[in-house]
Amino acid sequence: MGKLTLIKNAKAIVTCDSSDSVFLDSDILIDGPAIVGIGHGLECSPDETIDASGKFIYPGLVNTHHHFFQTFVRNLKTIDYPNMTVPEWLDRIYRIFQRVDSDVIFYSSLTAFADLIKHGCTTAFDHQYCYTSATGKTPVDRQMEAASMLGIRYHAGRGTNTLPREKGSTMPENMLETTDEFLSDCDRLISLYHDPSPFSMHQIVMAPCQPMNCYRETFIETVRMARERKVFMHTHLGEGECDIIQDRWGKRTLDWCEEIGFAGPDVWYAHCWELSMDEFRRMAEAGTGVSHCPAPAVLGGFPIIPIGQMLSAGVNVSLGVDGSATNDGSSLLDTIRLAYAMQCYFSKERGGSPSSYDILKCATVGGARTLGRSDIGSLEAGKGADLFMIDAEALELTGTEHDPRSLIARAGVTGPVHMTMINGRVVYRDGRLQGVDESALRREGEAVCTRVLREPCEAFHDLI
Repeated sequence: MGKLTLIKNAKAIVTCDSSDSVFLDSDILIDGPAIVGIGHGLECSPDETIDASGKFIYPGLVNTHHHFFQTFVRNLKTIDYPNMTVPEWLDRIYRIFQRVDSDVIFYSSLTAFADLIKHGCTTAFDHQYCYTSATGKTPVDRQMEAASMLGIRYHAGRGTNTLPREKGSTMPENMLETTDEFLSDCDRLISLYHDPSPFSMHQIVMAPCQPMNCYRETFIETVRMARERKVFMHTHLGEGECDIIQDRWGKRTLDWCEEIGFAGPDVWYAHCWELSMDEFRRMAEAGTGVSHCPAPAVLGGFPIIPIGQMLSAGVNVSLGVDGSATNDGSSLLDTIRLAYAMQCYFSKERGGSPSSYDILKCATVGGARTLGRSDIGSLEAGKGADLFMIDAEALELTGTEHDPRSLIARAGVTGPVHMTMINGRVVYRDGRLQGVDESALRREGEAVCTRVLREPCEAFHDLI
């Protein structure tokens, strides 16, 4: 038996389980990392008791697409994403990306993790594709270091770009790797960090960046190794590259991925706003998931994907905040609200809008399913104790407490939560991350950002 923790007197516990259960005036009993009971008036002799009076409790949110290294290129006044074409944006942003080093990776990851945790996220996936001479092969190692420091459950996407610009990619030369380099480092990372056991805190995903910036061989070899090593796969898809792949290969991107086996229940794609409903139905049949990232879709003026129709067709949909270069924040609560508002707008034209609770489930159980996790995503006995609380008795929420399932998306609860627990451990409470000196880490991170990205930039005053 591990440490016994009793969370008592919660005003409501929204479980997101298969019955969509909501427990009122109830308790949660936790043994080590796992929930062992939910109900009214649970009796035990706990090692710790947490008073949840006046609080609503939800499953921890699961983020399925991000780029942590971009956290230090937020709020750049001359890289205004909505007012640029994608090629213009890439041209400007990659000037900065090429300067990213190992310290930037570490402190930008800490920053993103902090934002995620403070807004109820307990499991994060990052698509790390920035490998330069300055970073070496250490980015995932530095991210694992940051994740362990803050206590977040982390799935690391080991990305890569292998196709040179002269062959049709958008990548500068010093951000390219060979397929062999990529595979070798994936092998190292899987051996070192991948833990498939229940309640594991670290897993590895093989995640070539996108089909238009990689050799076909890179994807073929990814499929071979990932299936052999039993890890999941991920890439960007359907976000503006379909015409390029059609010209290059004579087929749309989803056809290209399906042909080489980069599809199935161990694969999910980010974005997908170029795909048709027929293509989504094929993905549902194959079990391929979608990470919907609403912020870059709105900021870039891209089409809104039909989540209601996709869910009805059986597509597994999860949510991602995406990289800070196209979002400027890492709050999944904000993402839930934005996704719901987008779908309400979309339904006026197409119909079939998902409910606010459906969107919450995309960010919880949908995210867990996307990552292949049956041990998290909902609050029920046997699942990991990943959860967050909000203060339902705050003045600004007066009049909303009758429907805790819909509250997050509809009322727009987007600020910091009251408490976040991961794997049975409180990692954020009373406005502070636990076990770290936030002020010291912020000062160190600002110094790294200035030293590596600001001062060396010849065009500093033009870019920042």
